[in-house]
Amino acid sequence: MKVRTTVMAATATVLCLTAVACGPGDSADKDGRKDSGKATGQASGKTSASPAPGTDTGSAPGPRPTSNGKTLTEAELTKVALVNGELPDYDFAKMPGGDERGTERSEDAACRPIASIINGSPEPAPAATVFRTAMDVSEEGQDDQTVVTEILTSHAPGEAEQLLSSVRDAVKACAGGFRTTSDDGPSTYTEVKALPAPKAGQESLAYQVTGSIEGEGVPLVFQLVRTGSTVVTFYAANFTSARTPEVPAALVTAQAAKLP
Repeated sequence: MKVRTTVMAATATVLCLTAVACGPGDSADKDGRKDSGKATGQASGKTSASPAPGTDTGSAPGPRPTSNGKTLTEAELTKVALVNGELPDYDFAKMPGGDERGTERSEDAACRPIASIINGSPEPAPAATVFRTAMDVSEEGQDDQTVVTEILTSHAPGEAEQLLSSVRDAVKACAGGFRTTSDDGPSTYTEVKALPAPKAGQESLAYQVTGSIEGEGVPLVFQLVRTGSTVVTFYAANFTSARTPEVPAALVTAQAAKLP
């Protein structure tokens, strides 16, 4: 069975597990695994030595940042997105085709919040969305160069909290995996597990979704950070091994610090 997963299906494909479903600019090696790095425009993360253990803490420790709670416009979201020069060694860029979304539909209603994140369309639907890629240029040329996708979303009052709550519940409900259908065919996810939440924002969570390609597991990591009515979703994938990819803490901290 050919299995395919996308985050923003037509955006130089952020996440694509089979060559047949990839958009322009994507490639796959003879074993079906995607090449990583800047040339393909793919999101990938440097892996940690071993899968991160632990469970979601649900919030950052210590004093909680304050927020005006404003629902930001797209222009205002753009202003709070990290730009070049704000984080050493990182290059930030707009996501090509960022207005397009994936079409995956979970066969299990309980897993719909996770599928919505994979599509780049979190629920409840955001008032505004901005996509960015963050690349560690100090690792240029390395096979495991860190490339992270950021999805910044603003929400109506109360809906940002609802978003994180629904995803947190789905991570628990869908631990044994789930299947989706889409315009490009079915996809299979064999496992969902909570990871230690990032220490940022007023509320946060992290989890891993394991995709499957030709019988091989492909770990995908998502971190969600909320401050007020704004949520940032960070995404990284490892297409070279089964190790959990890393979303750098410095990147999360720097982006969270700009949220109003």
